[in-house]
Amino acid sequence: MESKFVKETRCMKVARVFPPDVNNHNTMFGGKLMSYIDDIASISASKLCRVTAVTASTDSVDFLYPIRPSDSVSLESFVTWTGRTSMEVFVKVITEDLVTGERKIAATSFLTFVGLDENNKAVPVPRVIPETEEENKLYETAEHRAEIRKVRREASKTFADFLLTKYPWE
Repeated sequence: MESKFVKETRCMKVARVFPPDVNNHNTMFGGKLMSYIDDIASISASKLCRVTAVTASTDSVDFLYPIRPSDSVSLESFVTWTGRTSMEVFVKVITEDLVTGERKIAATSFLTFVGLDENNKAVPVPRVIPETEEENKLYETAEHRAEIRKVRREASKTFADFLLTKYPWE
């Protein structure tokens, strides 16, 4: 399978923050931003593997600065690393005050996607080749994040064995 450059998976989304997008603190709803994150990450994953890509996990979403109605929000995503059938996608969220022009990294996120064939079976995905300093840093640190994901996933499976499936009202 042929490798692809990270830049071939890069996607951008820019949106204005409108009043229905904010909570009672007058900042963007976290769930709205998380929806944007999953959406753009899925496009980057699909651009790498060119099959259906599904979210295996949202590994982290770190909200660093509030996003206000006077801001635009820009999301940049790209595949940072691949396993045999999985892909790590990084999403950087930049907020820009549309009056002052000040920009900040408002959030960062890592997600894992898996490519599926027509029978919903995981398929091998191409490797990625980083080029920029940012891409190389994310690539070099990805295996450590993958190990953490593996441990966390096993702990989640074990924990799930203790959870009830019965509804509280039953």
